Amino acid sequence: MTDDTQPLLAIDGLNIGFRSRAGLAPAVRDVSLTVEKGETVALVGESGSGKSVTALSILQLLADSAEATGSIRYRGRELMGANAKTMRDVRGDDISMIFQEPMTALNPLHNIERQIAESLKLHRGIKGAAARMRVIELMNKVGIRDPESRLGAYPHQLSGGQRQRVMIAMALANEPDLLIADEPTTALDVTVQAQILELLDVLKADMGMGMLFITHDLGIVRKFANRTCVMQGGEIVESGPTWKIFASPEHPYTKRLLSAEPTGVPDPIPQPDAAPVVTGENVKVWFPIREGLLRKTVAHVKAVDNISVTIRPGETVGVVGESGSGKTTLGLALLRLIQSQGRIVFMGKEINGLNQRQLRPFRRDMQVVFQDPYGSLSPRMSIAQIIDEGLRVHKIGAESGDRRAVIGAALEEVGLEADMMDRYPHEFSGGQRQRISIARAMALKPDLVVLDEPTSALDMSVQVQIVDLLRDLQRRYNLAYMFISHDLKVVRAMAHRVIVMRQGVVVEEGEGDAVFNNPQTDYARALMSAAFRIEAESA
Repeated sequence: MTDDTQPLLAIDGLNIGFRSRAGLAPAVRDVSLTVEKGETVALVGESGSGKSVTALSILQLLADSAEATGSIRYRGRELMGANAKTMRDVRGDDISMIFQEPMTALNPLHNIERQIAESLKLHRGIKGAAARMRVIELMNKVGIRDPESRLGAYPHQLSGGQRQRVMIAMALANEPDLLIADEPTTALDVTVQAQILELLDVLKADMGMGMLFITHDLGIVRKFANRTCVMQGGEIVESGPTWKIFASPEHPYTKRLLSAEPTGVPDPIPQPDAAPVVTGENVKVWFPIREGLLRKTVAHVKAVDNISVTIRPGETVGVVGESGSGKTTLGLALLRLIQSQGRIVFMGKEINGLNQRQLRPFRRDMQVVFQDPYGSLSPRMSIAQIIDEGLRVHKIGAESGDRRAVIGAALEEVGLEADMMDRYPHEFSGGQRQRISIARAMALKPDLVVLDEPTSALDMSVQVQIVDLLRDLQRRYNLAYMFISHDLKVVRAMAHRVIVMRQGVVVEEGEGDAVFNNPQTDYARALMSAAFRIEAESA
């Protein structure tokens, strides 16, 4: 039985550790917090601080190797140690969760309609046409354009931001009492981020919904959270009303978090007239839309439509735009990881007509850091094996010991410890996994790196470190970067030139300062306004 006089959520004395050969490694220590009806409580802290582990423990979703003690109560009902039936009734109905990494949380074998409708059928008995109408309504609410055409799509056919919106739609399907949002806007562009946050705020007010909001974006916390809990090393080191935390932080760690933000400008390009590392001329990527029994092509999705781009040594070209605008598709086309039309020249060699065998000598020199680090790292391989794979393919290091030295140096270069190389991806936080992805790319010492949302999974303090790291690597090795991101503050700190994309075309392009300070198109102005409005309102 639940008790409406009790807080929606009450965590008391929560301790979580993970068993390993070395013993029990503590992850959360003596955490206590409450979430009241209609209240948003933010949980902030660096990657690995215990935020997501705390959230997963609420719905009893921890790994088998976890040991948890303490009390977790929903409306007075104890969830710690609850049986499977109790948790099935609670999950997705009373309490819903938006997960941080949608590609791993969504089932790759089921289409979007089935995944959103599953919770409606399980908890509310809604199915058939009624379920489809509700699914379309939810997809509209979270900003998925033309939802009817997306119902049959599978997760891999959507962009990172679109997958995140599907996760949000699934979580809101049954209008839960408590929403646990683990980085719910990480993969979203700034305009949709503002829409989603306003939507969540309206739903919270209309439904009296409580929210536990886990994020690294302190601008969002300051605007939307009633109370804030700051975690470090598995402990809550400071908590209180959000206004007070921001106005007069007491703990040194909180002060450091609040002062962390990517700043500065990119270094000047060493040789502005140097031969380009990569040039794309009139690049097109059109995906056919097939219908009917014979699967006849009736139209095309113009993901990238007639775009030209040049990147020189030591230069960063930022690519921004809303989710689904074609940013990632453009990057993959330049790397010849997807088929495209148009001319692509890499290091003076035309590569668009080469087959995979002919492309192999170029692969070492062109690398990519993907948006979803967990999805791009094999769970069955250790970090050493993951990085070693590329070294062996490209014949770097004659002996295993030589390659381990390269791997250790690459990990240390991105702020990790060399002795972490024998651990597996699931043993790292989201931010640490992103650093591993960067280390895998940098170990090969490439000329071109396509960075697809490389800081999206990172908290603010680590974003600063990664931006500084990327600048240092670019300075040291004269790297050419294509930097794809929805975080315009990070792009402003990194990019020499900026391309603004929308629906597969370039709507504006120019020097970074010019685009950020004086955008010429309505769409670019809307992007800049949305990106820096929260920052301005929080100041």
